[in-house]
Amino acid sequence: MTQKMVKRMIIMLLIVGLVFGAIQGYHMFVAQMMKKYLSANSQPAATVSAISAKKTSWQRQIKTVGTLRAVEGVMISSEVSGMVKKIHFKSGDTVKKGQLLIELDNSQERAQLQGLEANMALAKINFERNQEQIQVQSISQAQLDTSIANFKRAEADVMMQKALMDKKQIRAPFDGVLGISKINLGQFINPSEKIVSLQNRAALYVDFTLPQQEISSLAMNQKIMVNITNLDHDKAKNNMVGSIHALDSEVNQTSRNIKVEGLIENTNQQILPGMFVRVLINIGQPKTLFTLPQTALSFNAFGTTAFVLQPKEEKDQEKSGWIAQQVFVETGDRRGDQVSILSGIKDGDMVVTSGQIKLKNGTPVIINNSLEPTNNPMPTPQEK
Repeated sequence: MTQKMVKRMIIMLLIVGLVFGAIQGYHMFVAQMMKKYLSANSQPAATVSAISAKKTSWQRQIKTVGTLRAVEGVMISSEVSGMVKKIHFKSGDTVKKGQLLIELDNSQERAQLQGLEANMALAKINFERNQEQIQVQSISQAQLDTSIANFKRAEADVMMQKALMDKKQIRAPFDGVLGISKINLGQFINPSEKIVSLQNRAALYVDFTLPQQEISSLAMNQKIMVNITNLDHDKAKNNMVGSIHALDSEVNQTSRNIKVEGLIENTNQQILPGMFVRVLINIGQPKTLFTLPQTALSFNAFGTTAFVLQPKEEKDQEKSGWIAQQVFVETGDRRGDQVSILSGIKDGDMVVTSGQIKLKNGTPVIINNSLEPTNNPMPTPQEK
């Protein structure tokens, strides 16, 4: 190969190198310009509220609703029919056990009693005479036995008539407070007809139901907290402490719930049978768990998620200090506005509590907690 051809070859290689270098430089220039363009048009920062995840004491609780019922309560009625002769009470009276409430007309029964007492007196005379005569063998033993039977029968008739007359006087079966009278003087009442309600309000039962899976958490004499809503402006006075008095012996086959009977003292007589109450039962010992507002969680077919904020690198901090990252979490029980977190959150994590709909992985975030969602473990209805 001549020297001239080698020179031409070198020139050609130089030209090819320059062409490839120019092409590579062009691509690098385009990539740099594209990066600047994308940086100038990056996703704007989203404004959210956030909370720092911290562990708190968590007491597992069962919440339900119930109805109050008097330990001693009855609708007083008559066992027999009759005309109301006297009424010895007024609506709302406090009465003692055995106190006379109603007298029914018993004039006919008194007249019958006099006739029965006369028969009993005659039967007694015949019996005593026969006793004397049997000693001298003036009569047979059969006659004496007949006189004894007649006397006992007459005596039983008198006792039965007196019991019937006693039923014409209706008395309080126990101490308590009467309701509103349902009868009037001179009214004819039939057996089992309602007269007046009598309730002993010194202690009250709390009737409520719980799912069958909670049976293992319940025990006799276990403490319960009862809230009577809007009973008093002082909310502390609306809360009363009682205990579990009885558990039903079976689970309802339709609802799969078990009936529970609580017991509370009503020393100030402020609460009444039939009132609606909220019941709270503490289960087990308190645990230390992460808690978040329920608004911080999102639920979908893949599980429960939350957005955790991670600090951005220093070169990006002139626009936003945080980046959103979606994580899966495992939740536990709920109380009020809060939910317990079993896994997926670490101590100190900044968790988004509102504004998640604007976020996806990598979204820059600005935190503004001027308006935060509620995070109360025991919220109460707001009064108007």
